[in-house]
Amino acid sequence: MKVVIWCGGRGIRLNEMTEFVPKPIIPIGGRPILWHLMKIYSHFGFNEFVLCLGYKSDAIKQYFLNYPVLASDFTKMLRLNSVDIHSTNLEDWKITFAETGLETLAGGRLLKVKKFLENEDNFMTTYGDGLANIDINELLEFHKKMGKIGTVTGGHPYSKWGMIKVDSTGLVESFWQKPSLTDYINIGFMVFNKEVFDYIKGDVEVEKVLQELVRDNQLAMFKHEGFFHAMDTYRDYLDFNKMWEINQPPWKIWQNDYQ
Repeated sequence: MKVVIWCGGRGIRLNEMTEFVPKPIIPIGGRPILWHLMKIYSHFGFNEFVLCLGYKSDAIKQYFLNYPVLASDFTKMLRLNSVDIHSTNLEDWKITFAETGLETLAGGRLLKVKKFLENEDNFMTTYGDGLANIDINELLEFHKKMGKIGTVTGGHPYSKWGMIKVDSTGLVESFWQKPSLTDYINIGFMVFNKEVFDYIKGDVEVEKVLQELVRDNQLAMFKHEGFFHAMDTYRDYLDFNKMWEINQPPWKIWQNDYQ
């Protein structure tokens, strides 16, 4: 089953960094957040990806075109203009780089990559800026059990502010620093069967597609009670890298210590 990842947006809330690179290339521990996301899927055996490109797509292409050299020891033979890669540790990924437009909306981007999904009865898709310690196999089992056209994953957002509880006199009883909220939000990690394309009428937001699936009783939600975090701001970038530096990245479910 293929995994479609939206990588084309401008990421304007992180403009201090996305002015120069697309958000999926922003690094965590020296590797793009997109790489970390792909490692999550790869851990469960899903190694075929379709990247919906748009803003500064050349940076994403160049990263993966150069990845064997960037991730390995190698020998460069200048006269022959050839390179020997000294690694057997590279990921077995098959990646389709699809130009889907600079301003195209997420639903429209899906429509533009439909041709790469012709042989897929079901496919997965997610946003290129959010990580979770999600069990992809459980997600797929849930999607199959529900028998609907689409499944979204619902997770709990973190408050960006401290939360205060006070008594009737105004005395502070407790204080939580950036707690996880109880409500569910759509964190991506979606599964669709091919009938979803009947709901995509041109260049539309994926939320409109989801609303129409709800109208027809064709959308389920997989509950993820574990870690989820998105890279929306520079503070998120610092938080992600701090978790990686202290060797406590909750989304790192793969086993290779170096990667």
